[in-house]
Amino acid sequence: MSQTHFSKAFFHQMLSLERSRTERSGEPFLLLLLDIFALKAEKHAEQILDKLQPALKCALRETDINGWYDDNRIIGIICTGMKTIDQRAIGKILSKIRGQFGEILTPELIDRIVISVHVYPEQQGDLSTNGTVDIILYPDISKKDPIARLSLSVKRGMDVALSAAAIFLLAPVFLVIAVTIKLTSDGPVFFRQERMGQNGRRFTFLKFRSMYNDGDPRVHRDYIQKYISDQQNSSIEPGLYKLKDDPRITPIGRYIRKTSLDELPQFINVLAGDMSLVGPRPPIPYECDLYSTWHRKRLLSCKPGITGLWQVMGRSHTTFDDMVRLDLKYISNWSLALDIKIMLKTPGAVFSGSGAC
Repeated sequence: MSQTHFSKAFFHQMLSLERSRTERSGEPFLLLLLDIFALKAEKHAEQILDKLQPALKCALRETDINGWYDDNRIIGIICTGMKTIDQRAIGKILSKIRGQFGEILTPELIDRIVISVHVYPEQQGDLSTNGTVDIILYPDISKKDPIARLSLSVKRGMDVALSAAAIFLLAPVFLVIAVTIKLTSDGPVFFRQERMGQNGRRFTFLKFRSMYNDGDPRVHRDYIQKYISDQQNSSIEPGLYKLKDDPRITPIGRYIRKTSLDELPQFINVLAGDMSLVGPRPPIPYECDLYSTWHRKRLLSCKPGITGLWQVMGRSHTTFDDMVRLDLKYISNWSLALDIKIMLKTPGAVFSGSGAC
């Protein structure tokens, strides 16, 4: 069977290609995963497995792609060219596959094949509603080789060491800012907000509070909707992801935002493991409702960061799409050397005030 199946590497490459096609065409595709591991315990396992490929060939269309999603354990099937995907369409495909399997396997053996269903793209509201990305659809991005895993371990070590050192050394600054915030406006010292982390996992994002405590969050939500959805709107200045001249900001808040001092509590997020020193900007859940399919890739593969490629390369001159492209460029070309380069460039971007507001 393994000789007639596409290899895992090739199948993952085809899955990536189909994602790209869907992003251009808008036509969804269906990914079926058949876990056949339980069949390997059978007495005549080799003969059984050798019969599965011809049965699948009879059940699928010529345009469908099948191969190893996970070597010798999980068969992947990509059903392409589907205008719409609903329960009825999925049911017909599964029924056809089970029907072909029924000609070579007993019902007991068929029940041992675990089938899961995945649709790309996911429904537009899935990220904000469910809070996670279906990483099954991104094996080429989400699964790391041993060298990459080692590099990520070093990255995490750097995050812990440098964030702990920053919190210790900047403790007097933390104290001064906290006292100033309490003396100049009512409310807590920290602003807490739910953000989307790696693979859409939610976490509590920390900043020093720079706004009045009774500020209406709809002001920012409406601005972000216009910023993401209508990037050609002349009233939106490229790169200003924060609302300019926001009436909700306190006088001291305007200063700490301008100097990025409001971002210092994010070192706590890094120490806790929710963020990294360098990575894509962590979005608010309601932003994800506005994402195009290709925008979602920025939630994959790595943790969000305090600083990133877009902050040091185009902070004041990027549209939202350009910001996402820089995040994706960072994810594709990530290395420890790139992280160090971005960290070294960050102070210059902060002190220049480029894009801060």
